[in-house]
Amino acid sequence: MNRIDFLRTIAGSTIAVSALGNEVFAGSSSNILAETAPFKQAPLPYDFAALEPSIDKMTMEIHYTKHHATYVKNLNDAVKGTEFEKKSLDEILKSISKAPAAIRNNGGGHWNHTFFWEIMGPKKGGEPKGAVADAIKAQFGSFEKFKEEFAKAATTRFGSGWAWLVAKGGKLSIGSTPNQDNPLMDAVTDVKGTPILALDVWEHAYYLHYQNKRPDYIKAFWDVVNWDKVAENLKKA
Repeated sequence: MNRIDFLRTIAGSTIAVSALGNEVFAGSSSNILAETAPFKQAPLPYDFAALEPSIDKMTMEIHYTKHHATYVKNLNDAVKGTEFEKKSLDEILKSISKAPAAIRNNGGGHWNHTFFWEIMGPKKGGEPKGAVADAIKAQFGSFEKFKEEFAKAATTRFGSGWAWLVAKGGKLSIGSTPNQDNPLMDAVTDVKGTPILALDVWEHAYYLHYQNKRPDYIKAFWDVVNWDKVAENLKKA
């Protein structure tokens, strides 16, 4: 079984292939917001080993094929036969306060992970440029100060959750959410806005390689951030 067949099997989704034979990551987080059930898991835009040494191959494979895939399956099961079955994921997230916990947890898990895969990439990292760099400097004073604030949000999130950089009203802000909550949910009040950047700080995202050293994982994350995608997110916001 080749990789495309493998991904088609585990994700239950159709993979678009370009004329050059490379996979196209058509299932972006913005596209997925418009989807209705049955929700599908899009293929990764890079190989499982592509983010090494920052994020190891086994962690990526388990994270994608087990954790994310399970969120998609459980979301489809949870909305079946309910008023949410005909709603888009965007509509579900915006009215998540009215949804059962299974829809909240798995709907957030599906969107959060799709977003997370997008804002990382091989041979990325470094410092942002252009509009992203300007916005970060204007809001936080410097890129180093921004990293400190983001790391603080990621490190101090007790238990499982996410750290976020969001845009709202022309300004950037940093915050964190528990479990699979995200800033798009109406029930979330601590950090609101359009997500620009995110970091998964659930233990399954880093424990195989970093064990309990979450700060080391956070530091390594900056080596794989896809600032081009972050710039896209900022422009859309």
